[in-house]
Amino acid sequence: MIKKNKILIFGVNSFVGNNLYNFLKTRHIVTIKKYSKKNLRIVNDYDYIINCSISRNYILKKYSKKNDFDLNILNHLKNDNTKYIFLSSRKIYKPKSNITEKSKIECHNHYEKNKLITEKRILKIKPNSSIILRISNLIGYRKNNSNRVHKTYIDYFLEQISKNIIIDNKKNFKDFLDIDTFVKIIDVIIKKKIVGTYNISIGKKIFLNELNNWLLFYYKKKNKLNLIKLPKAYNQKSFFLNNKKIKQKIDIKISYLNLKKECIKLSKRIFSSKNF
Repeated sequence: MIKKNKILIFGVNSFVGNNLYNFLKTRHIVTIKKYSKKNLRIVNDYDYIINCSISRNYILKKYSKKNDFDLNILNHLKNDNTKYIFLSSRKIYKPKSNITEKSKIECHNHYEKNKLITEKRILKIKPNSSIILRISNLIGYRKNNSNRVHKTYIDYFLEQISKNIIIDNKKNFKDFLDIDTFVKIIDVIIKKKIVGTYNISIGKKIFLNELNNWLLFYYKKKNKLNLIKLPKAYNQKSFFLNNKKIKQKIDIKISYLNLKKECIKLSKRIFSSKNF
């Protein structure tokens, strides 16, 4: 009988945390907790720790240890056998096509700089038992949460729709990944005891106009939306990540079709509600 891993997830109100918990709990022994000083006492009882909580000040202000929840968790972690999964961001890279883990780092705002600082500190503390995941845009349904501190592409998209507009993104593209594929990747990382730094993404260009059409699939008033054309000087900073390094370690299909299905499913959930 295969021994199940004991996994601790911080972030009871987190979009990523809840999706991870709901998927992993049928495959491992999983606990999800709110990030708090009290709950830091239990970190040494687990095989894996994943933090999905974040401080508003970590996003908006210059780096401070007190705002770095991941570092605070690690400072309480004395069990050398516990592996740490850090959810970093693709935003630490300079935007371009085919970004690898060795591509140029270019941080501009506090959030990007803070993620990079945390990465470096984690690797100093747990160089052989940490997993750094530089994650692209995740697509999936998230419940309304008044305490949410981080906006996603979907949030900005819905803001536009609520104002009866849609942006013409021309040939601008970004990199996305459906949340169902993401949680499966985490599961395989845990089962195969993978460590290191990896890009987590679909690994190809996703044109924003096409993505928006998928998201509008069930929107009955899409023909009445005002199309806003961006000025020529506007730079969308198109990019996509190279995901070959993680694909060499896992046997999960990361597909364009899964992303499309997730967007259409999300469209149905959003636009069948009374708010629209």
